[in-house]
Amino acid sequence: MNRNADKPVIYLDHAATSWPKPAAVLEAMHHSMLEEAANPGRGGHRMAVSAGRVLMRTRMELGRLFGVSNPNDIVFMPNTTAALNQAIKGLLRSGDHVIATMIEHNSVRRPLEYMRREHGVQVDYVQADEFGMINPSEIAALCRPNTRMIVCNHSSNLLGSILPVADIAEIAKSRGAVLLVDAAQSAGVMDIHVEHLGIDMLAFPGHKGLLGPQGTGGLYIHPSIDLIPLIHGGTGSQSEEADQPSIRPDRYEAGTPNTVGIAGLGAGVRHVLQEGPAVIGRREWELTQLLMGRLSSVSGLRLLGPKLGEPRTGIVSFTVESMDSAKVAFRLDREYGIAVRAGYHCTPLAHRVSNTTDGGAVRSSVGCDTTEADTEALANAIVEIVGSV
Repeated sequence: MNRNADKPVIYLDHAATSWPKPAAVLEAMHHSMLEEAANPGRGGHRMAVSAGRVLMRTRMELGRLFGVSNPNDIVFMPNTTAALNQAIKGLLRSGDHVIATMIEHNSVRRPLEYMRREHGVQVDYVQADEFGMINPSEIAALCRPNTRMIVCNHSSNLLGSILPVADIAEIAKSRGAVLLVDAAQSAGVMDIHVEHLGIDMLAFPGHKGLLGPQGTGGLYIHPSIDLIPLIHGGTGSQSEEADQPSIRPDRYEAGTPNTVGIAGLGAGVRHVLQEGPAVIGRREWELTQLLMGRLSSVSGLRLLGPKLGEPRTGIVSFTVESMDSAKVAFRLDREYGIAVRAGYHCTPLAHRVSNTTDGGAVRSSVGCDTTEADTEALANAIVEIVGSV
């Protein structure tokens, strides 16, 4: 019985997609569709020029957010997955060596395994402890003369752990390797300055912490790095040439862009800049601590990731003894109107680390609009569910 079918959902799946979006995001998309949804860069008429300004303004806002001095070094992508594929497949060649970690998302692991299988790229994965942390010295120990790239997520999408990106960047720089960071769970909720942190490439989603619509995201590429584009085609520039343009961002943005979505992304980024990523992140951390404090006393429940009081992003994953994670999530949805995610979260290596390969885990994740009442409702529901097992 779905006793909450007519009640508002308690949304705790922000690690997958943030919801609801700020009103300004909807307004920006509506305005773009009505007034300026022409093809940017493909014409000189006023609507095309206006659409081009939307892209440039959003690029500049992202530059402010990530400490990028030249906005043209930020390339729009449909999601983090596309950005990571562009970075990995566009840089690595046969005989190169790359180091990743045991808590990477499949958006990193699968492209790496493809490059290993089809192109002879050598791949090593650094072990993480059960809380999702790694020792940077183990990355240094794995480096070889042919190490071309080190790739890591900023925060695990299962465990919420935060990796020491600045320390990893120092290792990459000392070995002449490129550092690629997956910011799927950190963009918008942590201060990220690519120059200060030493990040060479940053892949980020638009639809999570940046509060934009699905189908948006991007990749920052250091000006010294030239990637082979994954997609070749029309750019509106250098059309007389047979080769893809060398200028940025055109080199990596073939085809008609998602102008309406990028307009919404720009509004989301402006909202984040106004609030401040660190302020948003602190608020989300406080909510995770309240939730963890309640759940830690539930018999048969095991919390994953960093311990209570330690740094983490807004993710609280857990398992319930003798109960499949999918069943827990189903009951939360059907009986309590609470939206979470269950299963393997596209990160099987992290499940090996946390010893949850048998049934996966339930993942709850807070957002910038989550309330204490929301986390209290989840905790109360879990107490009832576990008590009824």
